[in-house]
Amino acid sequence: MQVTKQSIIGDVLDADMGTAEFFLAIGMHCLGCPASRGESIEDACAVHGTDADELVEKINAYLASK
Repeated sequence: MQVTKQSIIGDVLDADMGTAEFFLAIGMHCLGCPASRGESIEDACAVHGTDADELVEKINAYLASK
């Protein structure tokens, strides 16, 4: 799976629950709520004031290492 800023958080989590740690690390503690699972990484990062490109890079590096 290749993650982009437009990837839906729920889809990323469904593909690999290990990615949750990256969302939690930047303050996205509501991963189970329906709204956050349907949100894009870019939208969630904007709400949380974090860099979407940096998060995507970390998630893709994690997925590539598996």
